[in-house]
Amino acid sequence: MNGILTWADLNKFEVEDLDRVNGINNSYANLRLFGHSENDVIVTLYRDRHSWCPYCQKIWLWLEYKRIPYRVKKINMFCYGQKESWFLDKVRSGKLPAIEFKGQVIIESDNIIAFLENEFGALGSFITSSHLIKTRELEREIFRSWCNWLCRESINLIDNSFRKKRFINSISKFDEILKRSKSGFIDPSVSNKGEIEPGVGDIIFIPYMERMNASLSYYKGFNLRSNYRYVDNWLTLLEGTSVYRGTQGDFHTHCHDLPPQMGGCYKETNEKQITFSELIDSGNGLGIYELNKSYDSKYFAKIALKRVIKHKDNLLKINPYNKESFEESLRAALTHMITGEELIPKKLSGISLKYLKNRISVPRDMPIISARLLRQSLNKIESLRDINGIDKIPFRHRYDQDPKNFISS
Repeated sequence: MNGILTWADLNKFEVEDLDRVNGINNSYANLRLFGHSENDVIVTLYRDRHSWCPYCQKIWLWLEYKRIPYRVKKINMFCYGQKESWFLDKVRSGKLPAIEFKGQVIIESDNIIAFLENEFGALGSFITSSHLIKTRELEREIFRSWCNWLCRESINLIDNSFRKKRFINSISKFDEILKRSKSGFIDPSVSNKGEIEPGVGDIIFIPYMERMNASLSYYKGFNLRSNYRYVDNWLTLLEGTSVYRGTQGDFHTHCHDLPPQMGGCYKETNEKQITFSELIDSGNGLGIYELNKSYDSKYFAKIALKRVIKHKDNLLKINPYNKESFEESLRAALTHMITGEELIPKKLSGISLKYLKNRISVPRDMPIISARLLRQSLNKIESLRDINGIDKIPFRHRYDQDPKNFISS
C-alpha cells in the first residue's frame, strides 16, 4: 500500500453539519427561516445555481442582512447551460434575479430592493434616498470605467493608459467616501442585536467591487486592496460578517467565469500580472488581498473533503481524463489536504486533477477557504508529475460548468 487514504478512511474525518435553514448564510440552502415558521415565508428568490450573478448577490445579501424568511429556487445562467423552461414561462426574458411575492413576480435588482423595502422596511437607507443618488451614480461610473479597461482590447499603450487612469479616478472617489465614514461603511445599518452592519448603499457596491478586486489582479496586475486603504478596510469589515462570506466568490472563480459574462477580459502583461495570475491559477490565491480574515485550516479542509465526497461519483464520471488514475490521484490530493502527507499515486494523472481544480466554483461548491485549501492540495499532487498537460478553460462560454451532471432528476 502506498499510504494514500481510502474513501472509507477519508469518510472518518467528520465535520459538524451546517444548519442550512437557520444557521449562517450558505449557498446550499433552498429555504431560510431565521427562526421563523415555514408558514411565514412569502418571498421566493430566483437566483443562479453557481452564485456567479452579481445582481442575484445583491438581493441575496439584502434578504440575509434584513433576516427576511425566503425560499430559494436556483436557475441556470445562459453561459453555462440551458435555462429551465418553467422559469421562462414565469419570466420570459429569463433574467435573474427575480422574486415572487404572493404570486407577483418582480425582476431587476433595484426594482426588487425597492419593492422589498416597501414591504419590510429599509436596510440602512431606502434605495431611492436622495443622499444615495450620487453614490449610486458613482457605482455605475466605476463599473463603466472597469469594463472599459478590462473588457476592451486597447489599441496602443496610450489608449490603455487612458482607460486605466479613468478607472483610478473613479475608484479614488469611492476611497474618499469611505475615508470620511466613521463606521467604515457607506450606508451603515443597525442589526436587531445593535451591531453596525452594511446597508443598502454597501450592498449596491459590493458585488462588482468583489469582481473588480479579482479580475484586475488577474488580468492587469492591479490590486485594489493594496492601492486603496479605505476600500481594503471596507472589504475587511464585510468579510467580518458571515452573511457576506456566505456569498463571497474566490479570485479563481471570478477570473474564469467573467469572460463569457462580460464578452471577454484582456490581459495586460506585466510582472505583477504574471505573479498574481500564477498564484490564482495554482490555487494559492492572494492571501489577505483575497480574504482578510483568520481561519481554522483543519475545519475548512474537512468541509472541502465532505463536499468532494458528497459529489465523488459525479466528479469521477464527468472528468474527461483517465478515470482510474483520477480516482487515485484525487484520493492522494485529499490525503495531503487532511494529513499534510505528499504521497505519489502509482498512476498519477496531473491533468485530471487540473481539470477539477479549474472547475471548483465558490461559493456554489464550498466556502472560499475550503476551495483554497483543496486547490492547493490538487496543485501539490499534480506538480509531483513532470508532465501535466494543459487543461483549457472555455473563454466564450462555461458549458463545462453545466449543472445537469450534478442535479438529480
